[in-house]
Amino acid sequence: MTPPEAPDTQAGTRPPAVSICLQTLKTRADFLRAARARWKAAPSMVVQGRARGDGDAALRVGFTCSKKVGNAVARNRAKRRLREAARAVLPEAGRPGWDYVLIGRRNATAERPFEALKEDLRRALAAIHKTSR
Repeated sequence: MTPPEAPDTQAGTRPPAVSICLQTLKTRADFLRAARARWKAAPSMVVQGRARGDGDAALRVGFTCSKKVGNAVARNRAKRRLREAARAVLPEAGRPGWDYVLIGRRNATAERPFEALKEDLRRALAAIHKTSR
């Protein structure tokens, strides 16, 4: 018997979009490689992106907020909002085989309406991908 919160995976159905997992960047070297790549500033965040070129189709994402964003509570809130925006936008607007780093901005990341935050991410990704062609 499956738990009631488990997605129904009958033939022809897909699990909910929330279950799409993005791999997270964890090593400093990955963040530094993304920092040397292209980037786009948006009102609520800065987005860095690079094509890895290693043949792995996984979409990876990292999140960071400096102490300029605020104390630990403010930084964690900003990162939670960035994570949720990435879960909503990257599966449709991101490219396989790319690494992305989302950097929170003081006041803007935590206070911007969530729909505007997602739209900022979509526009930044479009600009990054436009320059990669």
